Amino acid sequence: MQTRVLVSGASIAGPALAHWLDRFGFDVTVVEKAPAVRPGGQAVDFKGAVHRTVLERTGILDAVRAAAVPSPDGVVVDAAGRTIATVPGAFGGGEINVPRGDVARVLHDLTAERVTYVFGDSVSALDQRADGVHVTFEHGEPRTYDLVVGADGIHSNVRRLAFGPEPDFVRHLGYSYVLTDLTIDGADEVAYSEPGRTVLLGSGKAPAFFVFASDASAVDRGDVEAQKATLLAAFAGAGWRVPELMAQVPAADEVYLDAIARVRADRWSSGRVVLLGDAAWGNTLGGYGTGLALVGAYVLAGELALADGDHERALARFEERFRDYASISEKVNAGRILAPRTRLCLRLRNLAFSTMALAAPLLRLLERPAADLDLPDYEALLADRAPEPTNAA
Repeated sequence: MQTRVLVSGASIAGPALAHWLDRFGFDVTVVEKAPAVRPGGQAVDFKGAVHRTVLERTGILDAVRAAAVPSPDGVVVDAAGRTIATVPGAFGGGEINVPRGDVARVLHDLTAERVTYVFGDSVSALDQRADGVHVTFEHGEPRTYDLVVGADGIHSNVRRLAFGPEPDFVRHLGYSYVLTDLTIDGADEVAYSEPGRTVLLGSGKAPAFFVFASDASAVDRGDVEAQKATLLAAFAGAGWRVPELMAQVPAADEVYLDAIARVRADRWSSGRVVLLGDAAWGNTLGGYGTGLALVGAYVLAGELALADGDHERALARFEERFRDYASISEKVNAGRILAPRTRLCLRLRNLAFSTMALAAPLLRLLERPAADLDLPDYEALLADRAPEPTNAA
């Protein structure tokens, strides 16, 4: 009988895991609270040989490259609009820079005919039993699975149900960010910073991307009007052309606000429930999240396949092999780079961006952790283990 796996979340980690689990012979269902694959979102990046190898083994490297968007150099301007620094495009774009929604679409297209997707629903209760996890859904009929995977982001519903409340695991890092569809003429690939707040226009992340110092955010992520009010308050009195942007906020169609935060979980699994991606190691906007999600899905599926149904051994091996690699998310806080809190730190950041002698080592330093993993070839390992066929007499 096939091992039945429920994956919560249909963004990046969930469909990537579903692909590999199906390929290894598992029966996979993906549940997603959104009504369909979510389009749009900020651009995400892949960097280095490990990311490239997993993209290639997954069979989506060419499709991801085809969906890539440019990562042009940007400029930092002062309040008068004068260029005071240049930001290398590779700083925010990595090796391959792709809108998040396009990566999600590619992964969904890859798996849609082989994996069961349930949109417009979510997990409401988990009951672990000797024979599996009994799952209650908000809308669908309850079912029992051998394994449940929470690949549902930093605000993971599965983590809350199986491990505990969000404040026990999510640490606010002193900054918030807002993605919007706002634009102003003649300001592409431009950043403007004041102590503790920055706006980036046409950066590839979003048409307008705001970062600002903040206390722990209590803003309801579903309350768009409250998010708009928070953005307006955070950038009140800002210089340059920020007032032009703020004038557009009340009528904006797309506004997404969240905290730059980090997930710290002492363990990623509890019985037959395991966390993957941002649900396990968080989102610091450091440029590693999507690559970690993709590679983590590959490693988790491979260890489950090698374990021959021993989920305890597989989940322990997954953590043992992957935790050090994922730890880069514990060391990065993009808010400190994007919106330094003092004028001195702003000047030093701008100097680092504009001085190639400093910028090149910084880029190498940022890309090094993405390569720091001994990546098994799970398909080859499984093939080597397969018994030799016997000839009929």
